[in-house]
Amino acid sequence: MKARSAVPPPAVPRAMPVASRARWALAGLSLAILLAQFGATVVNVGLPMLMQVFNASFAAAQWVVLAYLLVITALIVSVGRLADLWGKRPLFLAGIVVFTLGSTACAAAQGLSWLIAARGVQGLGAAIALSLTMAFVADVVPKSHTGQAMGWLSTVQSIATTLAPTVGGLAIAYVGWRAIFWINIPVGIAAYVLAARYLPASTPQATKPRFDWAGTVVLAAALSAYCLAMTTGQRDGFDDTRTLGLLGGAALALLGFVALQGRSASPLVPLELFRSLPFNASMGINLLVATVMMSTLTLGPFYLSQGLHLSPQRVGGVMSIGPLIAAVIAIPSGRAVDRFGARRTLVAGLGLFTVGVVSMAIAARIDNLASYVVAISVISAGYAFVQTPNNSATMDEAAGGHRATVSSLLNLSRNLGLVSGAALIGAVFAAASDFSSRATATMHAAPAVAHGLEVSFVVDSGLSVASLLLAVLAVRSRAGAAADAGGTPARAGH
Repeated sequence: MKARSAVPPPAVPRAMPVASRARWALAGLSLAILLAQFGATVVNVGLPMLMQVFNASFAAAQWVVLAYLLVITALIVSVGRLADLWGKRPLFLAGIVVFTLGSTACAAAQGLSWLIAARGVQGLGAAIALSLTMAFVADVVPKSHTGQAMGWLSTVQSIATTLAPTVGGLAIAYVGWRAIFWINIPVGIAAYVLAARYLPASTPQATKPRFDWAGTVVLAAALSAYCLAMTTGQRDGFDDTRTLGLLGGAALALLGFVALQGRSASPLVPLELFRSLPFNASMGINLLVATVMMSTLTLGPFYLSQGLHLSPQRVGGVMSIGPLIAAVIAIPSGRAVDRFGARRTLVAGLGLFTVGVVSMAIAARIDNLASYVVAISVISAGYAFVQTPNNSATMDEAAGGHRATVSSLLNLSRNLGLVSGAALIGAVFAAASDFSSRATATMHAAPAVAHGLEVSFVVDSGLSVASLLLAVLAVRSRAGAAADAGGTPARAGH
């Protein structure tokens, strides 16, 4: 019997240069984050058709969006911790498979309940992808280039946000609503092939401590209750009994979660992470900046259409300016991180971001398109110089055994900021413009909407200044710690 010839495994060829392997690995990570971000935004454009197809109310159809976001928010920390314990690579590959299967189930849905459940499956896959992409960066690129890699991932995220409405609209118009889910399948397959071939093998913890299932359930309950409270509060008011009950339940569940983590031998979220001022500052900055950015996404269309009376086509064009600028600026911001350090770049970026937010409040008073475009351009450029260095600094300082958990917490703080921004700043806008009860003539609507935008961005200006102060405190804290240790802070984190 002829001896079987040795067949090399389908791993990365040894002759392939490290830089080439890193590029292909980064391509796989980019496709995964593209899928997750695309899935979060593309469905919005299809809601009117889904209401018609399934003969559903807007409140019922909205669960197609909410199911996805709720699962991500509730489980993203848990899957990050699971990856730290058992290894990132197998869980990441499983996440791509789950997302792709969820997309297939969405495309094949025969009823609204089926579609909502399938969107929850998609959300689980997206939670895994989002929690692990940043955690992999340190494993696939040299430390001197982590800023550029983070900048590229931010660029992909912005591109997905920009393209989703356009691609989704074209797919629905020419193929049908199922096409917005079918298009995920080839991208998912490509992401899996690249990740399986080029991502480095995982190194799970040797002791494999027990996973904190109790903490997972309690944290998921707290986060779900908070997100639902923001949803009902936006619709029914924050003095509504159901909203207050959900907020109270979220607070109690969060207190219970902290108590559980303090007693757990292998906590879901190690509480020692929050003893670091720079870490807490990074999470706070992520939440505050995301809150402000959600204001631009939710209030911008109202102001442009009802304040400046632009057509839907022009509104779409103006709304694409911000994501495009953020996409273009993200890579240079990564290079600035590698050259000047993450913390210094972050402070500069937050300064620019704050100028843009204040400019938006002024633009609402000036009340013309040119001032709005200038303000949103400065905000978007500043955001690119905030997101990349904040992610880079936090991940650079994360201990190897907690990298996936920290990545998950970064994404969680961003998601909570987006949810809070839509609900809380939306409520400020509605109150300031009297939008919910206004039934006056059209001539009075435009000044009211402009006033609502101005008041909303005055509030956002306070949030931006607070985020800038957090960044300054983090820099001083880190410099003081380095001085006490008799050394100098690393460039990436300074």
